[in-house]
Formats: sequence, C-alpha cells, structure tokens
Amino acid sequence: MKCLIANSAIEHLSAKSYTQQVASTKTEPVRGDEATWTFLTNHAHVMIAISRDPDVRQRDVADQVGITIGAVQRIVHELVDGGYLISERVGRRNHYRINGDKSLRHPMESGHNIDELISLLKT
Repeated sequence: MKCLIANSAIEHLSAKSYTQQVASTKTEPVRGDEATWTFLTNHAHVMIAISRDPDVRQRDVADQVGITIGAVQRIVHELVDGGYLISERVGRRNHYRINGDKSLRHPMESGHNIDELISLLKT
C-alpha cells in the first residue's frame, strides 16, 4: 500500500512538473501587463502551424498555439469536417494536407482562400 501511494505521489509530481513546464512555454498574447486578444483565431493558428510542418504532432501544435491538446484535436476535427484539412495516418503519426483552394468562411473574407492566408503568415 505504501509503495502504491508513493508511486501515485511521484506520478502526480511528475504530471504537475510537466504541466508547469508546458504552461511556462505557451505563448500568450500580452501587451504590457494585460493578456489581450489576437487578430487570428485558434483555427487559423492551428492551420499555420500545420502548414509549417505537415507532420507536426498535435502536442507540438498545442504548445505553439498556447491551447490544450484537446482543443487542437477539436479544431483539427472541425477543419477536416469542413474540408479545409485532410488528415492521413502514417504509421503512428498523422500527416496533414491543407486544401488551399478552400475559401475563408467569413463573408468579408470569402473572396480569399486558405493559401492566401497561409502565404502571408507562413514564415
């Protein structure tokens, strides 16, 4: 019983340490002392991260964007369902392809496509 409790405590500390490390590496949009909004949605941020590395792990996308892995999974699922992203399983990893001809969703941006957005922000 003591061994089980000790192992549980170690796992908890390890998980806490990992969580603190991840939290400290996430980027937050900050100006001065206030956390603020950004011009692009998390969907756009995920697409940009995938465009930079089509074999990127969802964990790495989460770290880059500053959101949880669950949020990345939801966003990827929505992008696939919307026809903006194609996800292909390669071994134990996913490989992504972006449908760059697909128009942006908002009526004000509907004259532009994904490739245009990514080409502006890819580097």
